[in-house]
Amino acid sequence: MERLGKRGLRVTVAAGLATALALAGCSGQSLEGDGDNKAAQGQITLKIAFWGDMGLDALKTKYEAANPNIKIELNSGEYNAQHEDLQKKLVAGNGAPDISAVDEGFIVQMRAQADKFVNLLDKGGAEYEAKYLPWKYNLAKSADGKLIGLGTDVGGLAMCYRSDLFEKAGLPKDREAVSKLWTDWDQFIEVGKQYTAKTGKKFVDSGTNLFNPVLAQQPVGFFDESEKLQMEGGPKVAFDVALKAIDAKISANLASFQPNWDQGFKKDQFAVLACPAWMLGHIQTTAPNQKGKWDIAAIPGGGGNWGGSWWTVPAQGKNVDAAADFVKWLVAPEQQIEVFKTVGNLPSQPALYKDTNVLEFKHEFMSNAPTGQIFAATAEALKPQYLGKKNGPTRVAVENVITRVQQGGLKSDAAWAEAVKAAEKAANS
Repeated sequence: MERLGKRGLRVTVAAGLATALALAGCSGQSLEGDGDNKAAQGQITLKIAFWGDMGLDALKTKYEAANPNIKIELNSGEYNAQHEDLQKKLVAGNGAPDISAVDEGFIVQMRAQADKFVNLLDKGGAEYEAKYLPWKYNLAKSADGKLIGLGTDVGGLAMCYRSDLFEKAGLPKDREAVSKLWTDWDQFIEVGKQYTAKTGKKFVDSGTNLFNPVLAQQPVGFFDESEKLQMEGGPKVAFDVALKAIDAKISANLASFQPNWDQGFKKDQFAVLACPAWMLGHIQTTAPNQKGKWDIAAIPGGGGNWGGSWWTVPAQGKNVDAAADFVKWLVAPEQQIEVFKTVGNLPSQPALYKDTNVLEFKHEFMSNAPTGQIFAATAEALKPQYLGKKNGPTRVAVENVITRVQQGGLKSDAAWAEAVKAAEKAANS
């Protein structure tokens, strides 16, 4: 999921306690925070590592109020760095957080080290199988049947666009009309050329943020299920689209998930970007003054999944029982719906797609777009790729090549050979 800044919500202790206890009663789950028994065990600090805005600020307040002996310490960092740091600490055998988010691009890598995580089947995790999209539950299961994580969200794709900037460029602003502008990526690039010619400004944020969604739409990504690198398939298709946009000079060439990218939102340096559900939280956090100026249209090519995470509990922690309890509370329907309404992350549990709190929700910041309907429809139709053990580092290596092109350090005609070389190195390391 999703990858960027945090957003705080004030919740009074009294209100948080009442709400948390009420939600626990509705879900049938005990928060195990009332009474003297827990307090007598002493204070427990749970350190949680993640990236972006996963809606944890308000949930932290709520859980701490209902569990006086629990203190939640949030550590939001850069997406790739968080995964790399987790891997180093798993190998070292110490220093890992009590709870760590793991993204779809790294889950196969982590489940191959299942002995380094708490098997959540030993903590009641089996009861969740029927609640999740089958592929989402199964992706966190190791070859020997251990469950290393419980799913947070899925990253079904759409396109977010600035309706006000579209209107100024003489393009339609209505979401259905915009969706009809681009049924494929070639049409998308042509619309970008029109926008740039009319306004003198760039159309899309980043080549890497075209590469990833296009790759997600392909039948096979970086690896097949035998863990063989497949660069000439989906990666080549996605790489060509990204380079075509860069060469057409419609990309702002901003390194995604970096400070300059955030400034690009604020300074209107682009008008459109690929938008999995988790991106909504980043947009509204980064550019709060743009409320009502963003909307959501269909993505060229249709479908695809970019992102979506799991909560895992590294086995080296001293408070694995308390950590597992918190994870189970986080994925309960009440909390998943609250996160969806707060930051946009779409739950992994399909029953919630029919919940009126999701189905009828309209995102005020995004021009009242019916985000529940838009993203639930994409999630139910998802057929995710197999993402290999080295998918995460391989993707980063190829993204780095695209970034070099964007920054002028590498010519487009030499880029693919460099991408293949970088991918092979990452895949074999």
